[in-house]
Amino acid sequence: MTLWGGRFSADPREDVALLSESISFDKRLYAHDIAGSKAHVKMLAKQGIIPAATADSIREELDRIRKRIEDGDFEYRVALEDIHMHIESALIAALGAEGARVHSARSRNDQVALDIRLYLRDRIDDLTAGLREFQKALVQRAAADDDAILPGFTHLQHAQVVLFAHHLLAYVEMFDRDRERLLDCRKRLNVMPLGSGALAGSTLPIDREFVCAELGFDRVSRNSMDAVADRDFAIELLSALAIFGVHVSRLSEDLILWCSQEFGFVELGDAFCTGSSLMPQKKNPDVAELSRGKCARLCGDLVAMLTLCKGLPLTYNRDLQEDKERIFDALDTVSMILKVYPPMIATMAIRRDRMREAASDPALMATDLAEKLVELGVPFRDAHHRVGAFVKYCREHGKALDAVPLAEMQQTIPEATEEFLSLFVPENSVAKRDITGGTGYRQVRRQLDFWRSELELD
Repeated sequence: MTLWGGRFSADPREDVALLSESISFDKRLYAHDIAGSKAHVKMLAKQGIIPAATADSIREELDRIRKRIEDGDFEYRVALEDIHMHIESALIAALGAEGARVHSARSRNDQVALDIRLYLRDRIDDLTAGLREFQKALVQRAAADDDAILPGFTHLQHAQVVLFAHHLLAYVEMFDRDRERLLDCRKRLNVMPLGSGALAGSTLPIDREFVCAELGFDRVSRNSMDAVADRDFAIELLSALAIFGVHVSRLSEDLILWCSQEFGFVELGDAFCTGSSLMPQKKNPDVAELSRGKCARLCGDLVAMLTLCKGLPLTYNRDLQEDKERIFDALDTVSMILKVYPPMIATMAIRRDRMREAASDPALMATDLAEKLVELGVPFRDAHHRVGAFVKYCREHGKALDAVPLAEMQQTIPEATEEFLSLFVPENSVAKRDITGGTGYRQVRRQLDFWRSELELD
């Protein structure tokens, strides 16, 4: 008979048990379930709800159960449904009726709410550390070639010249926002729900604040119904992870393009690529492609969680058992990306010659001409029109913008001077963008200095 089966005359059917079980995926919560139970029984003894000796015996046996699990010497059974029942059953098997006291003044509803919050605190700490390593890899790679120039793109068309380091640092900014979102999520989930019971609290004189302090939470939950029904923290976490996935997908797309023969800007290390089963010459950027694909998975986990919660009445419903697979999948996916991406970035080779060649198209400096006219007092829209007419003239006559003599340029840009002819040098274009946040050499080095300090890099 199950631990909850007192009012039932039969155990669940085998197929119902298979539908109901969560031990196949929630067993990873074992350490946090044990930590919560140890704090709980310590409080029960302090409050005189159970004998101190019983609490000591339970805590000692919980440590033995944890060791058995970690040693692989623990049997999992579908009939026991979840990790909570497995650990409680093991306690009762070892301690008899005294072990059964562990569940005084709690329900699986507040117990699982506690376990998942404890688990996510640790995982968020791991992820934020992993994001820092990702940022470090990008900053170090950017610093190694801080003067390399390549075209920047809008609409996937050559737009203006930028520094390669500036491009990589854009992703450092994105991943910093991802880290901030995770840290914000951690603040909101760090609320202690245990003591809420099934939904209404307990008639026993428990001390929730004591358990809160024991487990390192910021505060106890204020409303027992909300405490057991709430999965906002899971939705928020999955949202943050999905946004991270979008950022990784965008970086992956850049790298995939840059690796192509048409671009040829970078080459990824062989350890991060695969070949073709048919074409011997192929070197495919599979890590980038797979990481781009994982974004769909992360977005799907978020949508699944939102859909799961959107129609649930208060308070706890068994539907919420489905939250963990989505959470675990997203965490595992992001953890995998964070393991492989930093070393891939660190070993990526860049082709400065190909970047510089692509950045040498004088059309990329058309905006420089327009802004030079603005310096001379021409309204920007007039300047834009004149430079546009110059570009049109060059296209119609099959000439590069930098191959036109000054007198010919003056036919469409009357204000042009000899200085205009020097505006087609990519290095000059970059150097002139010396404003906060710009791609100028001095500004990018300031950005690098900031991130070296922020990330504690030598």
